[in-house]
Amino acid sequence: PSGKTFLRWKTLEVHCDSNQSIQHSPVSKSDSSKMPELSFDRLQLSDQEYCGFERRNFDRFVAREAVLDEEYWTAAWLRAEAHWESLTYMRYAQLNKTTETFVFQQEEKKCFTGLEFYALKRRCAGQDGNSLKCFCFVAVKKEEKKVRRTVLSSVVGTLDLSIRQFLRGETYPGEVKRLSAVLASPEPFDAHKYAYVANVCVSKFARRKGIASNMLYLATDVATSAGMKQLFVHVNADNKPAQDLYRKTGFKSIDDAIRNNENSVNIMDEDDETLEVVLPGDGCLNQYLRTS
Repeated sequence: PSGKTFLRWKTLEVHCDSNQSIQHSPVSKSDSSKMPELSFDRLQLSDQEYCGFERRNFDRFVAREAVLDEEYWTAAWLRAEAHWESLTYMRYAQLNKTTETFVFQQEEKKCFTGLEFYALKRRCAGQDGNSLKCFCFVAVKKEEKKVRRTVLSSVVGTLDLSIRQFLRGETYPGEVKRLSAVLASPEPFDAHKYAYVANVCVSKFARRKGIASNMLYLATDVATSAGMKQLFVHVNADNKPAQDLYRKTGFKSIDDAIRNNENSVNIMDEDDETLEVVLPGDGCLNQYLRTS
């Protein structure tokens, strides 16, 4: 997104129709009622100002954890862009508002961005459901001599890495869908934890530059440092480019692993389609993707 676009939103209040079918984490009404004090012409932090966080340098970019509120906001906007990019024009034509399609889409994007911003900040602030810790990583343009960029023009990619606890009876994320599900026994606690990647997106103009893969490599390093043995990601079954990306960065399909007998698999209940997957205890980080 351009700086001009964001500057027009500086005093915007976020109001969303609760009937919208946008997927995001719930936030309280008080959180989403108005914008934070954001400065959309804020300059990106210099290397000297940014320290104490893991990073990955590659080409003309740096992947690292988000620090500034403006970085979180830009990450939320990139996610809104990616969400609407996947929708077809017919989604809006069906609303019988074809002459107002673009305006309507922009309003929905702003709504999504505001909600995701607050949800993202809350997730990264502490435990949220079965998520014990969450990191928001961003890819930013490298600092150049005598060149200072705004945050909005510097952030080109984002993803989330969360450390989660399995729900009772769960052996991969999303296996247990019952609302009454409880967390797995904390003894031994580490045996019930895993890492999870979500919301991987890169700005359109910055794609095919290795940004997504390097953010994933950083997430893998952080997950390994946290002692995780399993790293999961969900991907749409029709999204072949995304599947290729994840496989290139070391992920393998849970279904393929089962077929290749890489894990001990026990079908517990045919009706519930519940699988117990026992992963090898080789001390390595096992990366799995599941299509849906």
